[in-house]
Amino acid sequence: MNVSKKVSGIAPSLTLEITAKAKKMKAEGISVIGFGAGEPDFNTPQYIIDSAKKALDTGFTKYTPAAGTPELKKAICEKFLKDNGLTYEPNQIVVSSGAKSSLYHAICALVDEGDDVILPSPYWLTYPELVKLAGGNCIYVQTKRENGFKITAEELKQAVTPKTKCLILNSPNNPTGAIYTEKEIKEIAKVVEEAGIWVISDEIYEKLVYEGEKHYSIASVNEYLKEHTVIVNGMSKTYAMTGWRLGYLAAPLDVAKAVSSMQSHTTSNACSITQYASTTALTDAEGDKFIEKMQKVFDERRKLMIEELSDVEGIVCIKPLGAFYVFIDVSGLYGKTFEGTVINGSLSFADCALKKGVALIPGIAFGDDNCIRLSYAISIEDIKEGLSRLKAFIKELK
Repeated sequence: MNVSKKVSGIAPSLTLEITAKAKKMKAEGISVIGFGAGEPDFNTPQYIIDSAKKALDTGFTKYTPAAGTPELKKAICEKFLKDNGLTYEPNQIVVSSGAKSSLYHAICALVDEGDDVILPSPYWLTYPELVKLAGGNCIYVQTKRENGFKITAEELKQAVTPKTKCLILNSPNNPTGAIYTEKEIKEIAKVVEEAGIWVISDEIYEKLVYEGEKHYSIASVNEYLKEHTVIVNGMSKTYAMTGWRLGYLAAPLDVAKAVSSMQSHTTSNACSITQYASTTALTDAEGDKFIEKMQKVFDERRKLMIEELSDVEGIVCIKPLGAFYVFIDVSGLYGKTFEGTVINGSLSFADCALKKGVALIPGIAFGDDNCIRLSYAISIEDIKEGLSRLKAFIKELK
């Protein structure tokens, strides 16, 4: 039996491929330090776990409305008002089984067959595949290292055509850790408004910012942007709830209704127990304490990684100000060999580094073959050991 053309065209995840190789090596007794983590290495806070237990004990185990419980949607509205200065009604919120699900439903609600979707590159590797599934065309805009891997208003303007339907904007960014300033967001917003296009704004890392930076949502620029933006967020990164699978979006009412209708046929409601616990996560004062603690730990690791990489010959490190990734340019090492293998791109660089017990994510997965991504969502000890191995590997290149 042949699978459909639409599904057969979806690329497998390189991050999962590298992770699988690393796990296989570990199972064989080989020591591997993995820099591929896309999730906080903190356990979910106890107050959230206790809330989930309460949901189970009180029988909160049935179907909920497809778009989410009224209590959780109210808590999300309060979060948007407190954190982003945005006012939404509960019927503009759709809760889903993870932010990835929210993204896919949002893209399907906005993008028709043949529509163009602008993706600043580097991008999170799932965006292109979701656009393809929806029948859209990806228009990649290669950002510049000197601009901190951020798309400029002028670059966006040049990319817009009559077929453009929307821009996918991710700040703080995966994989680069870049954060768009309020000024940059407003300049991009001006182009969006002039072009009459939509924005899908992925703000999943909004709480993980450093050095006094602040997250600024494009939906807060003016009423036009609010009415032409779908914000996607979730519980995974902020509350260390990756396995709980809960995302949400905020959108103009007609879009939210369309997403809710679609979701009622694809996944139905998100897990009832997760929704109950997420309501507690968003409303209990313990949440702010946990976020502050986690952010400080990540910042310490970020500083260590930047310091350790700053003097490594042949690589260039752009200081990240958000998320928990460092995106380094290793193209200065291309053309060199390791154990007879010529390194000619990020994939061969990562494959060779893995032989030295370091698992890295090749930048080609994110649209930039000059770079590799390292996550600092691992312990200080592992960061030190992993970077020591990476440095030793680079010194062996000929």
